[in-house]
Amino acid sequence: MTSQTTVEQADKAPEPASAPTPAKGLRGHPWLTLFSVAIGVMMVALDGTIVAIANPAIQKDLGATFAEVQWITNGYFLALAVALITAGKLGDRFGHRQTFLIGVVGFAAASGAIGLSDSIALVVTFRVLQGLFGALLMPAALGLLRASFPAEKLNMAIGIWGMVIGASTAGGPILGGLLVQHVSWQSVFFINVPVGVLALVLGLVILKDHRAENAPRSFDVLGIVLLSAAMFCLVWALIKAPEWGWGDGLTWTFIGVAVLSFVLFAVWESKVKEPLIPLALFRSVALSAGVVLMVLMAIAFMGGLFFVTFYLQNVHGMSPVDSGLHLLPLTCMMIVGSPLAGAMITKVGPRIPLAGGMALTAAAMFGMSTLEAGTGSGPMSLWFALLGLGLAPVMVGATEVIVGNAPMELSGVAGGLQQAAMQIGGSLGTAVLGAVMASKVDSDLPGNWADAKLPALSEADLDKAAEAVQVGVAPVPPKAPPSVAEQITSVAHDTFMSGMGLACLVATGVAVVAVFVAFLTKRGANAEAGAGVGHI
Repeated sequence: MTSQTTVEQADKAPEPASAPTPAKGLRGHPWLTLFSVAIGVMMVALDGTIVAIANPAIQKDLGATFAEVQWITNGYFLALAVALITAGKLGDRFGHRQTFLIGVVGFAAASGAIGLSDSIALVVTFRVLQGLFGALLMPAALGLLRASFPAEKLNMAIGIWGMVIGASTAGGPILGGLLVQHVSWQSVFFINVPVGVLALVLGLVILKDHRAENAPRSFDVLGIVLLSAAMFCLVWALIKAPEWGWGDGLTWTFIGVAVLSFVLFAVWESKVKEPLIPLALFRSVALSAGVVLMVLMAIAFMGGLFFVTFYLQNVHGMSPVDSGLHLLPLTCMMIVGSPLAGAMITKVGPRIPLAGGMALTAAAMFGMSTLEAGTGSGPMSLWFALLGLGLAPVMVGATEVIVGNAPMELSGVAGGLQQAAMQIGGSLGTAVLGAVMASKVDSDLPGNWADAKLPALSEADLDKAAEAVQVGVAPVPPKAPPSVAEQITSVAHDTFMSGMGLACLVATGVAVVAVFVAFLTKRGANAEAGAGVGHI
C-alpha cells in the first residue's frame, strides 16, 4: 500500500480510538516520555537564542570577522531547516526512539566539540553538525508524543512540549548572559553535554519505540535531494538578502532555484511509489492551514522579537542579562499559557483558541509599534506578556493540527513540516522585517539628521550611520562634544524607533491574516491512531 493511499484512507475514514494499554513501569509511560523528550528538545531550543549572547565574546577570543560570526548562527539554522523533513522521514522509517537518541548524542557531542574549538572554522563546522543532529531530534520528539498519548491527552502533552520550547527560546539570552559574564563563552556549549547525557539515560530507560504497520520501507532519494536543494536555496536567500539587497540578481537567482526545485519536487512526489512527503497530505485543508499558520506566527514573533533585543540593549542600554529579564513576562505567559491552551483546545477544538491567540499577538505587536525610546518597563512588560499569552495557543494548536491531521506512519514527516515551517517563518520574518527597518531608516535618517542641524555627512558616511542606526546604535564620533553626542544619540534612537514601529505594524498585519487562516483549521482527524498502536 502506498503512502498516498494511506493518507486518503485516513482522511476518509479514520479508525475509532483504541484504548491504550496502561504502561507498566517506566518504559513507554506517556508522562515520563514527555519529560524525557522535553530534556532533549530543551537543548535545541536553547541553542537557537543562547549563542547570540556569546557571539561577541567568541569574535574577540578567536579574532573572527563579523561575517564569520554571523555563520555561527546562520550555519545552525540553515542545517536545521534543510534537514528537518528528511529527519522526520528517517524517524518514520527506523523508529522515533532510535532517531531521537542518535540526535541527542550527536547534538551533545557537537556542543562539546565547539567548546574545545580554537578556530572560528571549527566552531562553524560543529554548529552545522549541531543543526543536523537537532533536526533528527525535534520531529522524533513529536512522533514519540503522538504515539504515546491517547487523543484526549495529546493537546495537553503538546502544550507542555510547546511550553518547554517557548521558555527555552525566551530564556536563552538570560542563561547565556549569566554564563558568558561569569564563566566563559565555552560554557554556553559545554552545558549541553551533561544535559545530553541526562536525556540519553532517560531515553534508554523510558522511551518505547512505536512504529505504525504501514511505516515506509524505502527512501525517496531524489525527493530528499530536490527538497534539500529547495530549502537550502530559499533559506540561504533569506539569510543573505540583507547583505546582498532585495533587488540584487543573486538574491532572486537563489529564490528562483528554490521555486524550481520545489516544483520539480512536487512533480516527482506525485510519481514515486513511496514519496518523501505524500502530496495527499496537503489535501487536508486543516493540515495545510496549520503549516501556513506556523509560518505566519513565526514571521510575526521571531521577526518582531529580533528588534526588541536591539531596542533593550542599544536604545535602553541594558546588559544582556537585564534585557533577558525584561523579556520574562513573555516567557512566563508562554509557560503558564501553553498547558492551559492545550486543555482549552481539547475541550473546544483549535479554531477559537488559534484565532484568539493570533488576535492577541496582533494586539501585542501593534502595542510594540507604539514604544518609544523613553518608554518605561511597565508598558513594555504589558505588551511582552500579551505576546506570550497570544503565542501559547498558536504553538500548541498549530502543532496539534499538523501532526494530528497526518496518519500515524507519517507523524515524523508531519513533525518535520511543523518545525520547518517555523524555521522558514523565522528566517522570512527576520529578512522581510529587517528590509522594512532598513528602508525606513534610510528614508528618515537624512531628514532627521538635517532637522537636528548636525554636521552634514558624505554619502558613504551616511550609509555607515544608517547601518549603525538599524540596530539602535548611535554613530557618535570618538571626539564629539557632549552636546553633539546627545543630539546624534537622540536622532539615532528616534529614527530606530520609527523603523521598529513600522516593522511591528507589518508584523501586526501578518498576525491579522493569520487570524483568518486559523478558522480553516480543525481538530486532528487521525489523532485517535496514536497511543496503543504499533508498539514494538
